[in-house]
Amino acid sequence: MTKTRTLAPSAPEATALYDIPGPVARRRHRLYGIAATVLIAALLGWIVFLLFDTDQFTAQKWTPFEYKGIQELLLRGLGNTLKAFAYAAVLSLALGAVLAVGRLSEHRVLRWLSTVLVEFFRAMPVLVMIFFIFVALKVQPLPALVAGLTLYNGSVLAEVFRTGINSVDRGQREAAYALGMRKTQVTTFVLAPQAIRAMLPTIISQLVVALKDTSLGYLITYEEFLHAGKLIASNLDYDLPFIPVVMVISPIYIGLCMLLSWFATWVAKRERRNLKTRAAGVGPAEPGTLLPGGQ
Repeated sequence: MTKTRTLAPSAPEATALYDIPGPVARRRHRLYGIAATVLIAALLGWIVFLLFDTDQFTAQKWTPFEYKGIQELLLRGLGNTLKAFAYAAVLSLALGAVLAVGRLSEHRVLRWLSTVLVEFFRAMPVLVMIFFIFVALKVQPLPALVAGLTLYNGSVLAEVFRTGINSVDRGQREAAYALGMRKTQVTTFVLAPQAIRAMLPTIISQLVVALKDTSLGYLITYEEFLHAGKLIASNLDYDLPFIPVVMVISPIYIGLCMLLSWFATWVAKRERRNLKTRAAGVGPAEPGTLLPGGQ
């Protein structure tokens, strides 16, 4: 008769950042979690109470959203937001790659010029750049918005790309050079594919920032999603008309940002499942033919 052995659940392992919490610490953390949950629930309940107290859920304030004209205005604004984001995302990635290559260049002039551009556009507020392009250069709202977002987010992504490539183990670069590869080939075929995994979460986070910053377009009369909501609220004739509009617009912005995060997670999982990125198995050592002069 065979005996079955029940394995105890494995205890959490200590890391370089923190030690394993003991029973008292785990109990304290559990109490902290319960207290935080209660506080958040109380805050949400208080907000809901205020909304009901100010009659924000009455039919009068939500009936306008059933009108076809208002729905079309919101959809048109959402389409314009996605259009501006698509242009800004593609151009930011391209500009970031160009500036990163410049910062990694062996030519001192090119490296210094790229550094100055990156540091300048990173330090400059996005709204100031958008207003300068729109007012001083007299550019149309959509190109002005896209240009401002591209300059700022592209400079940030340049640092992300540069840091990601430099984070690859130095031996990978040296091995590629030993095979006779040029610097462009090393960066393109060896360093960038390995660095993309580490860079992907930060890239998606910066694209989320670009998506949220498209709302600055309403300040230069670009008819994006927030601008459409402002038009709707300004034409409603009841008290606090902005609150129902915000309650409609905010979940859509949050949903778009969550969709980007989900896309990043899906891409990361797909990369891990890719056969090209899996480690190749190494067979056991076997006796081979000795070289001439070997014993």
